Amino acid sequence: MININENTKMIKNQNHLGGICMILSVLFFSLMDVLIKVTYEYDVGQVMFSRALFGLIPIFFLIPRNRLKNFYKTKYVSLHFYRSFVGAIAMYAIFVGLRNLELAEVTSMAFSGPIWVVIFSILFLGEKIKMKRWIAVGLGFIGVLVISKPGFDNLNLYYIYPVIFTLGFAGVSIFIRKLTLVGEPVYLIAFYFSLCSAIFGLFTLPFGGWVMPSVYDFGLLILIGLFGSIANLLLTKSYQLAEVSLTTPLKYLSLVFAIIFGFYLFNEIPTIYTLSGAGLIVISSAIIFVREHQLKKPITLPRQQ
Repeated sequence: MININENTKMIKNQNHLGGICMILSVLFFSLMDVLIKVTYEYDVGQVMFSRALFGLIPIFFLIPRNRLKNFYKTKYVSLHFYRSFVGAIAMYAIFVGLRNLELAEVTSMAFSGPIWVVIFSILFLGEKIKMKRWIAVGLGFIGVLVISKPGFDNLNLYYIYPVIFTLGFAGVSIFIRKLTLVGEPVYLIAFYFSLCSAIFGLFTLPFGGWVMPSVYDFGLLILIGLFGSIANLLLTKSYQLAEVSLTTPLKYLSLVFAIIFGFYLFNEIPTIYTLSGAGLIVISSAIIFVREHQLKKPITLPRQQ
């Protein structure tokens, strides 16, 4: 009886800690989004380079000491390349979206990532999808259209960028599943993603948009990298510690943070289109999450960037 009580207490503690990690992850992602908007004077490629370069710092603390000399070795170069390349495109796209759209709009549309994961799972993994998840996919698409309709009416093509991000998100999720199945460690996947993203951002240097940052702005660029990397690591840790059914719903706090930060820092007031579309997307991703949890399939991480 004592052992059962001790095990129950340990599970509760792990669930609580996992929940805290998820909340902190969402908060750090939200703070990174704010800093990306604040540093609007700097080229997106320069900010992306900073995110990737300084994001390497937390990753190195995860590498086992006995692997420090050869941690970068892998048998799956092509898989890492595809995951990193698609992830870099997704990162660039959402950075552009954050610069030109409201925080709540971008955050809401980013929730539609699991919809594309379902579709990509059909196309590339041969999975069979039943009616419930098709309904979820349909609701998610309607939500995206509701949010972006005003943008298309006004020819605001920046609404395309969050969609590009969600497509990239889906591709990244598929490649991460494959890399995980072959036993690649989290730190190695994150390392190659950061390295590829830094190179991707560096390629924008010749186009003349980069400028020398002030000491204060340089500190902000460093924080973008640290916040993004820490958020990803906390996200992974959350799923390792706690039951996904308890932690995953906490990801929707990012919409709350986006509305609060957007209102107080950028005078952004969500429209009825944004709130209605966000509601449909949240319902859609929640249905997909519950269904995949029932089928005991790998749960797609809410955001990796």
